[in-house]
Amino acid sequence: MANQNKKLSKAAEARIAGYKAKSTLVEDRKSVRRSDNLRSVGVIVVAIAIALTSQLTYFHLGPGIPKPTPKPLAAPAASVAENRIWTGSMTVASNPIQFELYGDKAPKAVANFVTLAKAGFYDTTGCHRLVTSGIFVLQCGDPKGDGTGGPGYNFGPIENAPADNIYGPGVIAMARAGNSATSMGSQFFIVYGSSYIPADSAGGYTVLGKVTSGLDSIRNLAKLGTADGKTDGKPKNPIKLASVTVK
Repeated sequence: MANQNKKLSKAAEARIAGYKAKSTLVEDRKSVRRSDNLRSVGVIVVAIAIALTSQLTYFHLGPGIPKPTPKPLAAPAASVAENRIWTGSMTVASNPIQFELYGDKAPKAVANFVTLAKAGFYDTTGCHRLVTSGIFVLQCGDPKGDGTGGPGYNFGPIENAPADNIYGPGVIAMARAGNSATSMGSQFFIVYGSSYIPADSAGGYTVLGKVTSGLDSIRNLAKLGTADGKTDGKPKNPIKLASVTVK
């Protein structure tokens, strides 16, 4: 009986030892799985962090979202013109042009031009219209390039229009829709030859400044004519504005 009890005891001990061994193996496997899971989570977290960092870099520091050109949401106040004469420069089809703006005579239009120039607005526009007979003007400042574009707002009234409707060489004036005194935006025209431009029911055209140097280069561009050979149309060669500055 005693020997039988010893055999039972040894058998029980063997089962307990086997159970403990299995338990240890199970725990070891669980520990390995936990370690693997934590490692996987860590890899995922790092991957997400890298992805977010890359995305932020792309959209805010890289080329993902181009930085918009800042521009006013409405026509600036006339006070921006500071009631003084401004000097400025720009390149027209790579030709340097110097000009002055009459902030004392056309404060609303000059405030608008100065604000757009400082915002870099004109650096992305060109000159879309050339007239070579009757009147002699090069019209510029339209972001669409077809005569319909502007800064997203219109303003008026007409300022400093010549009483005799004669616009002398070098005059810079605001373009507008016919018979509308409050349709001015960003478009302007440079007169390269003395022109008689009749007033309409709204009046004349706001003279905001004058070219002081480089007008001959505008005349040379005009000699190239229009794209279709007519006396009023797109310039034969594309004309871009750049480096428009005022002070």
